[in-house]
Amino acid sequence: MKVGFITLGCDKNTVDSERYIAQLSAYGGELTDELDNADVIIVNTCGFIDAAKKESIDAIIAAGQYKEQGNCRAVVAMGCMIERHKSELQEAMPEVDIFLGTSETDGLVSELLERGILESESLLSHPGVRLYAGDIPHVRYLKISEGCDHGCAFCAIPLMRGKHRSFLLDDVIREAQLLELQGAREINLVAQDLAHYGRDLRDANGVSTVRLHHLLTSLVKETSIPWIRLMYLYSSGITDDLLRVVANEPRIIPYLDMPIQHASDSVLQRMRRPERQATIREKVKLFREAVPDVAIRTTCIVGFPGETSSDFEQLCDFLEETQFERVGCFAYSPQEGTRAVLLEDDVSWAVKEQRLEEITDLQRAITSERYEQRLGRKWPALVNGVDEETGVCVARLPWQADDIDGITFLDGDFAPGTIVEVEVNDVVDDYDFHAKVTRVIEQYPSIAGAGSRVRRELPMAGVSIGSIDNQGLSVVGATTSIGSFGK
Repeated sequence: MKVGFITLGCDKNTVDSERYIAQLSAYGGELTDELDNADVIIVNTCGFIDAAKKESIDAIIAAGQYKEQGNCRAVVAMGCMIERHKSELQEAMPEVDIFLGTSETDGLVSELLERGILESESLLSHPGVRLYAGDIPHVRYLKISEGCDHGCAFCAIPLMRGKHRSFLLDDVIREAQLLELQGAREINLVAQDLAHYGRDLRDANGVSTVRLHHLLTSLVKETSIPWIRLMYLYSSGITDDLLRVVANEPRIIPYLDMPIQHASDSVLQRMRRPERQATIREKVKLFREAVPDVAIRTTCIVGFPGETSSDFEQLCDFLEETQFERVGCFAYSPQEGTRAVLLEDDVSWAVKEQRLEEITDLQRAITSERYEQRLGRKWPALVNGVDEETGVCVARLPWQADDIDGITFLDGDFAPGTIVEVEVNDVVDDYDFHAKVTRVIEQYPSIAGAGSRVRRELPMAGVSIGSIDNQGLSVVGATTSIGSFGK
């Protein structure tokens, strides 16, 4: 059976799709990029904002056409949008054979078995917790928790993903080890809020036993993955313990994705956000003092109900003052079931678009200034491969997260996954760079015998989170160091 996957939305959906692919592979499923040859097409949907819902619906409709034009025997729609709108979608989209919300995804295999599409018995004891389906296998995402407890007024994530649940520390570490075995050179830690990790993992006395800094320390100790990146961490979760680990562990790269959403206290209050302007300012200052070369990315929303011209000016002033490296900005759209739907959407769409354009132009200038400060200095870079459009070898610098922060063009040819030291000498098209390679820090694949040898216990069978149990196979990995990133 050939399976075609369409994954939409965030990196957390990417992790989920990799787990589904692994499950189907155990029953004879074979991944294909050619949808007209697929026996089953699975659309993993996003329901975060209206634009994402439209994209998901369009993808489902397009998948349904392969039942007439290709080999498709079944279309499966699953994920966040299905969790929220299953009943109306079932009525409106008869071309879909199986609907599975985020709380029902364990039923994927059984639903396909019932239809006689999958092999009746598992062909493998386990093909792996996750099977990669992208183009850059040395860059992977590691989801450490599910759901969210914050209850922001504009956000439907708790409606789609449920309350916050931390994955067990041992499970997360073993999954990271498996990703390393599969060739991961960079892992991006993702969750709705990384800082909430462990708050629900308590001992018999109700005492929290593990938090994010414990997880980071364990990842450094128990894997040899050279780049560990933090994505989606609220400023309220920046603690002294976390700063100490990030500042002292050179393999945790100096990068932070820290969503603020706004800088006006009145808007933040209506949004039901846990921070205020003063606390955000304080946490940014603490992080930059502890990790001087840190790059901080954020997101913000314009046009939230009640946002005045003064509120918007406060946001712009704060961005100018704080000088984030990158900002992702969105115009507010009301989402059914959220608290903000009860508020009057009193900012016109024309004003929202105007503010979005203004803040985008402002941040472009800020980013340009921040990037100019990094020229003429030496930095480590992780090689992605060869750019299809230019034929030039490309890499990413510490402040360039995968797929969102641009790329760096190199003056040489290096294997994907190789870590090089570069001198950054030019900004290209606002967000990309050109750099001269000064030396190779670590080749990939690693040279035999390099580094110290560390015995790993790696997983073979899955349990609680699509993660793993204590069965394992013994392999040998190399412990490496890539320098301090200027810390």
